Amino acid sequence: MTSAPAGDGATPRRRPTRHRVLPRTLLGLAVLPALALAGCGGSGVAPGASGGPSSDGGRGAVTGEVTVLAAASLTGVVAELVEDFEAEHPGASVTVSSGGSSALAQQIVAGAPADLFLSASTATMATVVEAGLVAGEPVTFARNRLEIAVAPGDPEGVSGLDDLARDDLAVALCAEQVPCGALARTVLDAAGVEVDPVTLEPDVASTLTKVRLGEVDAALVYATDVRAAGDAVEGVPLGVEGAATTADEAALLGDAPAPAARAFLDLLLSDDGRRVLSDAGFVVD
Repeated sequence: MTSAPAGDGATPRRRPTRHRVLPRTLLGLAVLPALALAGCGGSGVAPGASGGPSSDGGRGAVTGEVTVLAAASLTGVVAELVEDFEAEHPGASVTVSSGGSSALAQQIVAGAPADLFLSASTATMATVVEAGLVAGEPVTFARNRLEIAVAPGDPEGVSGLDDLARDDLAVALCAEQVPCGALARTVLDAAGVEVDPVTLEPDVASTLTKVRLGEVDAALVYATDVRAAGDAVEGVPLGVEGAATTADEAALLGDAPAPAARAFLDLLLSDDGRRVLSDAGFVVD
């Protein structure tokens, strides 16, 4: 990935990963009309479709381009759904830009062109809502939890959250400006564990990469990212009761969201979308 400026206290922020390249100048400079969400109200984990045109009613008829800004923790899920969506709708195409939720929210507020925002927390979605760019309520479609990522075989003998306070352990955390960092701070404070991280990363993907490259001994990341890494890392449960989770929320953007954007959101909220999320380790029930 290409480096870009990071937030306070973070190592250099890397440019969000894209499935199709979206020009950086467009992300930073384009001005959009007011953003709107239609038919996506509700709270808790969404059990079904968004309320827009159903995929059943529009099979093969959906066309156009969809730009999705998605939290880094959703990269694998969104990639799989894009493949399914474009196979189902040959006349439609989806461009995805992934990164830290807070950075993506700031891009939207600054006028970045996008049709759908998938945030890893309610707090970052609130940035867009409070800017008056979402009409109605965003929909929560999944939840995630933290896990400790260590090298295969756990060579440093990390057995739980308390070990992250050890002086001999190099630990990576997400910066507190992003959802994985905010959740880590909540969990550590609740457990009374003081951690002196060697690095604060701009998103969960780069935090996990520090473990994969052997640059740190452990990192607090989402359980879904540990699962997606396969044999490259090993997951260690936090070992604390009632550890917090984060809520992933979705919102359609634009004055009149395009039918293709609505159809992609419908797929995310459908039984097929829930299956993909569940297979990735997200909590959808």
